[in-house]
Amino acid sequence: MFLSRKLLLPWRRPNQGAQALAGRLLRSSSSLSDPDDDPPFTRIPKRLPRAPSPSPPPKPKALAGRIRPDEPDHSDLPFDFRYSYSETDPAWRPIGFREPTRFSPFGPGRLDRPWDGVAAARGVGDGEGGERSREEVLGEQLSEEEVAELVERYRHSDCSRQINLGKGGVTHNMLDDIHNHWKRAEAVRIKCLGVPTLDMDNICFHLEDKTGGKIIYRNINILILHRGRNYDPKQRPAIPLMLWKPLAPIYPRLVQNVAEGLTFEETKELRNRGLSSPPLTKLTRNGVYVNVVDKVREAFKTVEVVRLDCSHVGTSDCKKIGVKLRDLVPCVPILFKDEQIILWRGKVKEEHSASDQCNSRPQ
Repeated sequence: MFLSRKLLLPWRRPNQGAQALAGRLLRSSSSLSDPDDDPPFTRIPKRLPRAPSPSPPPKPKALAGRIRPDEPDHSDLPFDFRYSYSETDPAWRPIGFREPTRFSPFGPGRLDRPWDGVAAARGVGDGEGGERSREEVLGEQLSEEEVAELVERYRHSDCSRQINLGKGGVTHNMLDDIHNHWKRAEAVRIKCLGVPTLDMDNICFHLEDKTGGKIIYRNINILILHRGRNYDPKQRPAIPLMLWKPLAPIYPRLVQNVAEGLTFEETKELRNRGLSSPPLTKLTRNGVYVNVVDKVREAFKTVEVVRLDCSHVGTSDCKKIGVKLRDLVPCVPILFKDEQIILWRGKVKEEHSASDQCNSRPQ
């Protein structure tokens, strides 16, 4: 069977342009390749090594990113720099340190005050005339109408100018936070929680002494700190910041095996009596302990040993509470066990009560 010529595909002969292009390609490939090479492939010529590009000029170092500044910072504040001002007593001397004293929390070479492991001591002559300048900044005393207006503006919980004061108390970096709020606000609201609330008078003293402001409102654990009439943000004091929290030094042991003035058996009996007695009050974590000192003082009028239930408060906070109660009540902590604090009123109270009874007898 033969197919018709119409069904056969016509053969197209290549035109002259296509033939010329194919010839040029073959000639170029034959000129680049060696006779020993495979004809379908061409050798890629090796590229010459590039000349090394010139390195860009070094960028100027930012002042904030330097580890060691050219000159250490200087501050004329008339007090020693500590991590916490309200929770540390300058009279307490540690018996050891957990890190070398050469490691300053302000960073290496950033402060011209030497760090001794507890504080950065101020130089001789720093802060002269500080009291006079503070009175000038405070200016004339606020009137009752002005105080009422400021209190109404800053006393509410939704106030944007608020600083939370925790178990660290009045810390060094908090001073810078207060001055930052004072740039755009006349006062700042401070909410106090935790161990420092045992002694609110101490907090108020250090806030006024270290910032130069004045507390115009105090309600339980809420404070309003005013900056003063003549406060100028451009003339605020230089406060170098602590870059990290220093490790707490090692202080003498708080609870002795045998209480002073007692024998071992008497101390053991007081501890057992305190553990078996009902708790005077139950303290919560980061709570408000404003009335705890008064409660302990009232309880010591009738009982000799008091137990405080500090469940979920934490071991470190329990010891801090015991130290503060020892100085404020005063009393003698004799046991810290299972987050329970056992306090003994001491023999001093007994001697005073005996002398009072003798004086009250008719002659």
